[in-house]
Amino acid sequence: MAFDIRRRGKLTYYYRAERPVFSFVVTEALPDGDLRVYLAGLTGGESATRNLGLADTATMDPDREIPRVFQTWEAWLREAGVCQSIAELDFIEMHAFGCQPKSPSPLADPAGYAAEVERLRAAYGRAYAAYFRERLPEHGLPARFTVHVVDVPDREASYEFYTTALLQRRTGAER
Repeated sequence: MAFDIRRRGKLTYYYRAERPVFSFVVTEALPDGDLRVYLAGLTGGESATRNLGLADTATMDPDREIPRVFQTWEAWLREAGVCQSIAELDFIEMHAFGCQPKSPSPLADPAGYAAEVERLRAAYGRAYAAYFRERLPEHGLPARFTVHVVDVPDREASYEFYTTALLQRRTGAER
């Protein structure tokens, strides 16, 4: 499904739906020709499954969810015609919202719940660091803000992300 596009001054909005609630991608044209890129929040659970057309849903599994978030953003960037690869972006900030475990119940099994919280936090840290180290090794690391919340609408996800990045038309020695 193609994006509807609305341009207003320096901003371009890429959205879907007759009555949209948010834009998937927003770009801001900078005076030097670069673009500041804002990518909508999503999870690697149901959100990524739906957006990528996958047959399986990652559930409380940061090792699978985090790459799917970036794959979804990359697909949106291609569809919007912003760039062809997520590697073309330099990430400025990354906001992550960690969800509480879906099981076990904190009331019925407090020790099991605490262990699951720790497992998810460790898996998230490992998967997040691995993504940048393995897939974007030449990039700097974005400023990151992580907060743990009670829940997000996606019942399968362990984390929800949104980000701001810069598409630099010229990088390194070219500047």
